[in-house]
Amino acid sequence: MATPILLLNAGSSSIKYQMIDADTDEVMASGLIERIGQEVGVLTHKVNGEEFVANEEYTNHTVALASMVQMFADHGPSLDDVKAVGHRTVHGGDKLTSTTLIDEDVVATLEALSPLAPLHNPAGIAGIRGAQKALPNVPHVAVFDTAFFSTLPPESYTYAISTDLAREYSIRRYGFHGTSHDYVSHQAAEFLGKPYDQTTQIVCHLGNGASISAIKNGVAVDTSMGLTPLEGLVMGTRSGDLDPGMIAYLHREAGMSTDAIDTLLNKASGMLGLAGASDMRDVETAKEEGDARAQLAWDVYIRRIVGYIGRYYVLLGGIDALTFTAGVGENSAAVRRDVVERLAVLGITLDTVNNTVRSKEPRAISGKDSSVAVLVIPTNEELQMAHEVKAVIA
Repeated sequence: MATPILLLNAGSSSIKYQMIDADTDEVMASGLIERIGQEVGVLTHKVNGEEFVANEEYTNHTVALASMVQMFADHGPSLDDVKAVGHRTVHGGDKLTSTTLIDEDVVATLEALSPLAPLHNPAGIAGIRGAQKALPNVPHVAVFDTAFFSTLPPESYTYAISTDLAREYSIRRYGFHGTSHDYVSHQAAEFLGKPYDQTTQIVCHLGNGASISAIKNGVAVDTSMGLTPLEGLVMGTRSGDLDPGMIAYLHREAGMSTDAIDTLLNKASGMLGLAGASDMRDVETAKEEGDARAQLAWDVYIRRIVGYIGRYYVLLGGIDALTFTAGVGENSAAVRRDVVERLAVLGITLDTVNNTVRSKEPRAISGKDSSVAVLVIPTNEELQMAHEVKAVIA
């Protein structure tokens, strides 16, 4: 018996979707709705190797999702067979810590948490509301980016500020990309043939957004992203770690508003700010052509990753696996090479030939004498979501 699950990832002006059979893991259809709220939007629907495109005005998420339903009706597969709708939800805070059936209380909690994720939660709520109107007769389930990191111990999630202030405004480390870290860490344990609860590992989710997790015997104990997705690694457009005093300095000396500083650090920093390009492929090309800005940006990027790996290696007391995933982690042999070369002091080595192999399958790239398995595991957040949704509705 098939269990088709419709999975939605709603952004402020876009919605990605997939229909996955949670029994067979088959992707039955996928699509993307872009430019919601603009004069002309684009809906691209893929099914059975064919692609169908519609250009309409999608004034809001409800209108966009109604058009998606029509696209399914016109080109299949049938939404009548869908057992549930899963919603990727960025911030569940410390109240929503597991995949959850959506009701009005859940939506109210997401609204209350919106100040912690102003770019993400309101869009997610709009997607939920629109999908409930489009598909009112099936359960809707929220899958939280933060849930995997609800196991962090207090010494990991606590910031050294006034405890009263932190409590009042829910200031703590939450972590993000949790669905990816969850999926990849399970896949890594399976690849190694070890029980998940006996596998200690570091997972590097390196994409335009990037984060690292420390997982001890199947339990997340630390992660690089914090109160927001800005903390941690250098990313495509986000600064990652910096001296918090810089915010007051820019406000005082450069006359920048807090909104301007927030935009700078989230949208105009990282690789874009350092090298003038947010795509690591462009940065790598420029570096190879002798661009000094790109070389410096690359070195800063690698150094930050290595620093977090070293920190987590010591915290965990050694690891079974170091895993790379997401767009950069899966596809950039140069990033993996430059990271692992700096870990030789820990006895971690690379097989330079295996490292250059491109594949969509999980694979080992560690050297024969490596003290740790170095893996590349393609992430699949949608498949992880489908399995979690299936478990909830069961």
